[in-house]
Amino acid sequence: MDSDILVSRPRAATTMQGATGYLTIDLAALGRNYRKLASMLAPARTGAVVKADAYGLGAERVAGALYDQSCRHFFVAQFVEAVRLRPALARDAQIFVLNGLQPGNEIACAEMGVVPVLNSLDQWRQWSAAARMLKRCLPAVLQFDTGMSRLGFPREERAELAAALGDGANVEILFIMSHLASADDAESEQNGEQRAEMSRIADEFPGFDISFANSGGVFLGDAYHGVLARPGIALYGGAPSAGEENPMEPVVSLDVAVVQTRIVPSGTKVGYGGAHVTQREMRLATIAAGYADGLPRCLGDRGAVYFKGIRLPIVGRVSMDSITVDISALPEGALTFGSLVEVLGRHQTLEDVARDADTISYEILTGLGDRYDRQYR
Repeated sequence: MDSDILVSRPRAATTMQGATGYLTIDLAALGRNYRKLASMLAPARTGAVVKADAYGLGAERVAGALYDQSCRHFFVAQFVEAVRLRPALARDAQIFVLNGLQPGNEIACAEMGVVPVLNSLDQWRQWSAAARMLKRCLPAVLQFDTGMSRLGFPREERAELAAALGDGANVEILFIMSHLASADDAESEQNGEQRAEMSRIADEFPGFDISFANSGGVFLGDAYHGVLARPGIALYGGAPSAGEENPMEPVVSLDVAVVQTRIVPSGTKVGYGGAHVTQREMRLATIAAGYADGLPRCLGDRGAVYFKGIRLPIVGRVSMDSITVDISALPEGALTFGSLVEVLGRHQTLEDVARDADTISYEILTGLGDRYDRQYR
């Protein structure tokens, strides 16, 4: 976050709000990321994956902002997410449930106007039965497994599915889709293998539009786009392609307050298990966030926070609610009780934190807890 914004925050805001961390979500940057992807994909349409509460950023606010950018296709993972999101969007916005439906949710899904992504013959039969019960045609999407072995009709079910479609079933197929497993690696052979398999599926199920590209798939070229892409992490500022400069604009910043500062002599044990022992006199600060707030325990003695551009290494193990950092590099008195340090922002990206935690940006972003004061701008 910009230093002037840090300075302008009321010191009393922490007490007034009851929060000691500030998660800022830049909806304007989100919109610019959407427009960038949409321009790359045109004439294909651009949807948005808003599952997991829009990757932890608030599905209602995020989806509303994307709707204002003309997005009309929204993808969640579970039906319960669609139930929560449906009232927040106009009726011309379509919500798709990527995992399909658990038995018993079909009628409610139909009545809400939500579209299930059917992944198996079991889901197909349940949705078709619901259409017969309601005596009307219901929309659906068919997902095929092209090599990820996660979700989608496997190859051995495709003949039976084709026969069911040929019988004039009471289900309207809006499009067919699959999911790329290695799209973040442009050199992966799996991308071409999945594209070839999707082409074979399109030949077996002619006449249907195709949705194929996720965030990484957008950058693989036109052959992967289909008529509707489903970007997720790229919308939220995460890097869509590994090992390359991130073309997306940051959307999230996180600042956390200092709870206490102290000076400790050489030989002092820091944190649980005394895992870190100081080799010199150090000035330490404890900040009010930990692994319960989405900052992984493994960041201990590996990760860092920043203050006015200066890196402050994490010292010792990350606790549930707090982290200790070495502030010896700062002028004495620069960081005090109530000061805010940058966890995510201008000097440290999602990818930086993910690298230090030996994980991916998705896990960092979706894990950010609900104790932060969320500020949308």
